[in-house]
Parts: sequence; C-alpha cells; structure tokens
Amino acid sequence: MILRRKRLPEELAPAYATFLVVLDEVEPAKAALSSVMPTTRMPGRPLTDAVLEFEERLGRASIRMPGWRAAELENEWSACEAGVSEALARARRLREEAPDLGGFEGLIWAVGELLGPLEPFEAADRRFRELGAR
Repeated sequence: MILRRKRLPEELAPAYATFLVVLDEVEPAKAALSSVMPTTRMPGRPLTDAVLEFEERLGRASIRMPGWRAAELENEWSACEAGVSEALARARRLREEAPDLGGFEGLIWAVGELLGPLEPFEAADRRFRELGAR
C-alpha cells in the first residue's frame, strides 16, 4: 500500500509562502531576545539591544501578517496577529519603563513575558502542516 502525502491546496500556497516570510522575522526576533541569557562562556547580550532588534523584527513581521490571512487559518492568524501586537506592546513598556529586573530571575521573567505571546505561531505552523504544507 502506498500512502500519499496530503498536499497543500493551491489557493493556500501564497499564504504559506508569506507565513514563512513572517517566520523569517519572528524566529530571529525570538533568538535575539534569548541571546540576553548568560552562559558559562558568554555574559549574554545587553537587554536593550535585544529588545530593539526584537521590536524591529516583529514590526516587519506585523507588516507582512495580512499576506497569510485565509479563511482556513482565521483562528490561527488572529491569534498570531494578537500575539505580535501584544509582544510589541510588552517590549515597548519594558523599554520605556526600564524596570529593575533584579538579576537572573528577573531577566528570565522578562524574556518569558516577551516571548509568550508568540506561542500561537507554533499552532499556525501545525495547522499549515495539517493542510498539507511541507
């Protein structure tokens, strides 16, 4: 028995291509923010630099978001769009208020607070795969 892999419907191909472009901004934004965490060999990137890159990349992702909106993905798209907006708002507040994070635990908290709203992108990726992407 030969099993055929489900193929993404042709009308969703442009949405998926744009989704990948958005991910090409979201994933490096997350990595930039994660780079603030010190390791045994590196002190970690300055938080202000990482937040700036995070905001810049999410700003570019936000501009491209409408390109992957499709009826079959409306729930995932809406959650991702809200997540990008919330992550940008949290980053702006962190930058403007500049709270004393009180050390490593505070840094972990701040990174988690900024990354949390972006979790819906995992569900969107799963949904595209269910529809036959990749």
